[in-house]
Amino acid sequence: MESSAPNGRQPDPEELTQLLEAHRDGDANAFERLIELVYPQLYRSARQQLAKQSSETSLDATSLVNEAYLRLVRETGVDWSDRSHFYAVSALTMRRILVDQARRRWAQKRGSGQRPVTLEADQLSMHSQAELILAVDEAVHELEAFNERLARVVECRYFAGLTSEETASALKISVRTVERDWLRARAWLADKLEETS
Repeated sequence: MESSAPNGRQPDPEELTQLLEAHRDGDANAFERLIELVYPQLYRSARQQLAKQSSETSLDATSLVNEAYLRLVRETGVDWSDRSHFYAVSALTMRRILVDQARRRWAQKRGSGQRPVTLEADQLSMHSQAELILAVDEAVHELEAFNERLARVVECRYFAGLTSEETASALKISVRTVERDWLRARAWLADKLEETS
């Protein structure tokens, strides 16, 4: 999938839902048309996620969206409820890509079975960034075991960059519940990350 910077057009939610249903039913072209329409939102989400990462990451927003596309295009049979659901799953996919990349970097820094080496100053930021990504991912997994809805709110708000309204729509809960859950989840994650630092 090739696309450049996002345009400003807001896609029609009904058209997106129809394309998601067609993709679920096996229409290979539907996903291509869908991605063309949602690319601006996916690009925005990718940029938001990458802004939280080290500048040493080998991915840019376009590469992250393309990698997510390659994973999502194989997801036929998913019962997509609407565009917010799609954006939430896309955000989770991007999160997994970034976590996979952080694990690879962490493994390289740990030596991958090779003799240990001293980290240079410029490598330390990359090392701790990979560590942070993995710590956040682990904390979200723990949060999921404790309260799955809070973890879904984190994925939608933090990883997908969805608004409270879009998150409420994706999770089928009220905006007020999203805002309350977002506060709880952020406080819980801050405490958890402080414990592990």
